[in-house]
Amino acid sequence: MGSTSSDGPVVVGPDVSPSYWQPVPANGYAEVRVSRNDGKGAAFSSGIQCIAPGSYIREHWHDHNEELLFFYEGTGCAIVDGIKHPIVPGTTIYLPPLTKHRLINEGEGNLMMMWTLLPGGLEDFFAAIGRPRTAGEPAPVPFERPVNVAEIERDTVFGGAVQLLTERDETTAD
Repeated sequence: MGSTSSDGPVVVGPDVSPSYWQPVPANGYAEVRVSRNDGKGAAFSSGIQCIAPGSYIREHWHDHNEELLFFYEGTGCAIVDGIKHPIVPGTTIYLPPLTKHRLINEGEGNLMMMWTLLPGGLEDFFAAIGRPRTAGEPAPVPFERPVNVAEIERDTVFGGAVQLLTERDETTAD
């Protein structure tokens, strides 16, 4: 099943969306299912992300974007504005602009979520820091983020927020 649209509804089947392997510390991959960039008129972007076992998405926030996360596989925790919350299948998290958040895969399997960002733009970040992925191919050896990641963050959906974060070891949930 492919992607269909005619200035109206959009239906996207599995394994047809742009997909990117993600660097450490998240590892895993991100797929962009609906994007403001795909010419279909969406004012948001949405997709799925896989966080590999033992990996995490470092603390960050979005200056002007609302984010909605729905977890459907795996276990972990979310640290939202300093408060730790368990993540199990069925957990939903709404994050208004400027809400600090960090996601940690504490399970033995992948932590899978559907994400939506309004307005969109997260797809630009995934493409800029990731490597193209084809469904079914084995995961690459973990790779580092680009050296200009602060510039990429500033130019996408993180604005000036992320560059204000202090450098610290974020490999454990505080």
